[in-house]
This record gives sequence, C-alpha cells and structure tokens, in this order.
Amino acid sequence: MPYDSADVLIIGGGLGGVAAARAALTLGASVILTEAEGWLGGQLTSQAVPPDENPWIEDFSSAGYRELRDRVREHYRRHYPLTPEAQADERLNPGAAFVSALSHEPRVAAAVLDDMLAGWLAEGRLTVLRRHEPVSAIRSGDRITSVTVRDLATDERRVLAGSIVLDATELGDLLELGGVPHVIGAESRAQTGELHAPEVADPMDQQAITWCAALEYRPGESHVIPEPAGYTHWRDTVDPRWPGSQLSWNDVHPITLEERYRPLFASTPEAAVHEADRDLWHYRRIVARRHLEPDYPGGEITLVNWPQIDYWELPLLGVPPQTRQQAELAARDLTLSFVHWVQTAAPRSDGGHGYPELRLTGNVLGTDDGLARAAYIRESRRIKALFTVTEAHIGCEMRGAGEGAEVFADTVGIGHYRIDLHPSTSGRTYVDIASFPFQIPLGALIPVGTANLLAANKNIGTTHITNGAYRLHPVEWSIGEAAGALAARCLATGSAPATVLAREDELRAFQGLLVGQLGVPLAWPDEIRRAGQPDAVPAPVRTAGSAS
Repeated sequence: MPYDSADVLIIGGGLGGVAAARAALTLGASVILTEAEGWLGGQLTSQAVPPDENPWIEDFSSAGYRELRDRVREHYRRHYPLTPEAQADERLNPGAAFVSALSHEPRVAAAVLDDMLAGWLAEGRLTVLRRHEPVSAIRSGDRITSVTVRDLATDERRVLAGSIVLDATELGDLLELGGVPHVIGAESRAQTGELHAPEVADPMDQQAITWCAALEYRPGESHVIPEPAGYTHWRDTVDPRWPGSQLSWNDVHPITLEERYRPLFASTPEAAVHEADRDLWHYRRIVARRHLEPDYPGGEITLVNWPQIDYWELPLLGVPPQTRQQAELAARDLTLSFVHWVQTAAPRSDGGHGYPELRLTGNVLGTDDGLARAAYIRESRRIKALFTVTEAHIGCEMRGAGEGAEVFADTVGIGHYRIDLHPSTSGRTYVDIASFPFQIPLGALIPVGTANLLAANKNIGTTHITNGAYRLHPVEWSIGEAAGALAARCLATGSAPATVLAREDELRAFQGLLVGQLGVPLAWPDEIRRAGQPDAVPAPVRTAGSAS
C-alpha cells in the first residue's frame, strides 16, 4: 500500500484545512492536505455558500483571510468585463447580495484558493490529494500514527502520516476513526448550563443540511426541469414547525419564529435592482448584471441557499452509512423539487405562476446539473476539548447588555456571528440569538486524550449552541489558521499542543508568532466586544495576548 508522510497531515481541505496548510507552510513545515471533493474550500466552494461574515470583516480579519478576499476581487477585475465603476470599486461585491459584502461564484474562490497554495506545490513542500476520503486511522497510545485514505476515483488506498494530524473534515471524521472522545448533537442544559440548550441531551438533534443550487435568469427562455421523484412528497408534507409546504414563498422568521412571505422578486426582475430589496433573488446573488458591460452574454445568477430547502428529516451523524446516504439523496431531491416548483407553480410578483426562465446552471459550481458538489454541512462531531465555549461565554442574553464576550487569555483569533441554529433533525425549530464578538480560545482546538491531533474546522470545543456562531467562513479560516500555526510551532520547539496551552511563556510566544508572522488579530476593540455594533469602528487590536 502506498505510503506518504509530512510534518503536518491535514485531513479535509475546506477553509479550515486550507488556512491550516497555509499557516504551517508559511512557518516552514511540510504538509499533506487531503480533500474528499475535487475543489478545495468546503462551504465556500464545493458546498456553494457565499461567505457569511460579520459587519467588521473588511477591517478586522487575519492577513490570510484578507488575502483571500482581495484575490477574489482581483480575479473579477482581471477576468470579467466589469464596468468602469465596478473596476474602480475597492470593495467590489460581485453579486451585490445583501447577505454578504463579497458574494461571488464558488468557481472563483476555488481558483483563488488553488493559486494561494501554488507556490508551495511547486516547491514540493505541499502535497494535495483531491477526491480522497479517510477510511481508517491507527492509534498508538495517545497518538494518531497514520491515516488511510481512499481514492474515490480508483478505490486505491494510501497510508498517510504526520507528526501532528489535523482533522479539518466537514463532519469530524477522524474523531470517530481515531477513537478521539467527541460529542454529536445537543447537550442538555444540565450539562452546559446554557439558557437555550434543551432539557434533555439528544445526539440526534443535528442542524438541517442544505443542498445548494445556482439559478440563472434567462428572460424569454424556458428551462423547466422534469418533475423530481419526491416532488409530491415535498409539496404535500406539512411540518408543525413550518407554515405549510416547504414548496412556498412562506417561511419562518428565524428570530421571531413568525410566519413571513418573501417572494423571489420584490418586483419584476428588470426593476429589482436596488440593494435594499430584501427578496430571495438578491439574498445570495453571485452575478449582478449591473457590474458587467452590456455585451456580457450571461444572465444574473443567484445561489439557492434558502430556508425552503433546509433538509431535516434524517441526521448524518450517529446513524448507519446508508442512512446518511439516504439523507443526502433526499436533500438533493428537496432542492430539485423546490426548483421545479419555482419554475412551474410559484406565484409571480408580476402575475401568473412559475418562472420557466430560470435555469439551473452548474458552470459556476463545477457540476453538470446546477446543484452544488456537496451538501452544506452546518454541524460536525465536536471534540471533548481542554476547554469548551458555551453560551455563557458569548451569548448576549446570558451575559447581559454591554458585558461583552468572555475574554480568553489563550486567544488565537477572533470572530463574530449570531448563534444561528437551523431547524434540526429532532423536530426543534430555529434557535437564532444574539452573540457578542468573540475570541477563539486555544483550549477549544485541543482534544482530551490525544496528544498529536488538533481540530481545524467546525469540530472544535463548542457546544451544539455555540457551534451556531463558530461555524461560518471567517471563523473556520481562523480556527484552521491557528491549528496549522500551532502544529508548526510544536514541531519547531518540540512542545506538545497541551504544553503550549499550559505554559504561559510558550503561550505568549505562540500568540506573538500569530500576530507577528501571520497577521492574526487576537482581540476586538473593547467598544466592539461590548456593544457588538458596527458604528464608529476603531483601529484593529493586534497585541499578542491582549484582550482589549
């Protein structure tokens, strides 16, 4: 069986995996990076979700994440027929979506991420194995000694080893394969003390997955897809959490839980050009026609990651493989059924029913069918960590107005997002509550009982509740960045990850490395940390170990 090794072995090539590889390589380590999909980038690319970011992202993010965002904009300036106004816009938003300040095509992000790693590939210090998934892990005592991956195209197995192993998979695969203590689903209120935790722990309480799709507007044309196999089921099924069928413009407001009506277009597509429009088309639009020259042949494109296609009937974790496969197939069927309903039966804002002029377009997703390459995963297995972030550390309601998030002495990065949990496979509805801008504590990346494994994705030491805030794009990047840097630091000094956390001199030295060599901010300005408002944003705080 083929065998390869490197200083750092990273299983999973989503944003956390890429950021980890970049950090470790920058600090001199060699890296093997594997990814089950053909694209690197995870939720940003294969799962087709434009970046969900905080209001301060343009000024408060690491140098690596800023580079990613800058390169995306530069890609459009170099390769797209932008109008002069769009070319000159320093903060170009290619899709002019209102949910994101940088809503763009997944294929662009995939190309940019490849380019960010290209130099190390050329040097030979980085090996990338695409379309490879982990199938087993060998453990000796408290160490992961090797991971076997399978080539999804040829079924060939390959044994991989690294002095330090990072689990950056979408579902925390190495935690199960390597016997690393972990949690799935929801903890109880008695276990975590959280205000919004359920009374009883429920491993099957897992957030809905979503199989995203891309729709292009082609006026005067017809692109109706055949009726999917499950169309009648989705059209006629009524869930007690939902105001009727999911094949509808009616959904549930995630904060108030009140029924709301949000159509595809606020008015006719030609007239709905204002960013203030809060219709579904402008929600996650990734190609805005107004940014392109008049002779550009393509139409506007939006990403369908809408509440109506959240799939919650079956969980992915803690179930047999065939159940997971059934869930993924059903999620695809739900999305196709919704698209068919939109094309044929949906009420039109300009009168009548159905939008046959909407075309599933896969060229922006790297697929033939217009659906994403993989399901959007919101929740993973989570390590039992040396430290676990709970709602009491970041939740506005639990902490009190103006209190701000907990200050972590072992901070290795910052982030912010609401505690946003989608309806779950246990029957729970939305949990969407305010959180303060927070820090990422190093202790949340280090599992108990395994000396050489680090969490580098949504699998860190959060709870079911706080995972809802730590799961988004820039936070995942920062988690991976810290894990990759810690791996390289430990290799250079001979220390174990837990030792870096326990010894203040080593912790401060590591934080200094994050700030000085990788440009990672470790704390929010106190005005933002306490108020959580985007008004009057002061200069970033970048002092190693500082919290204010």
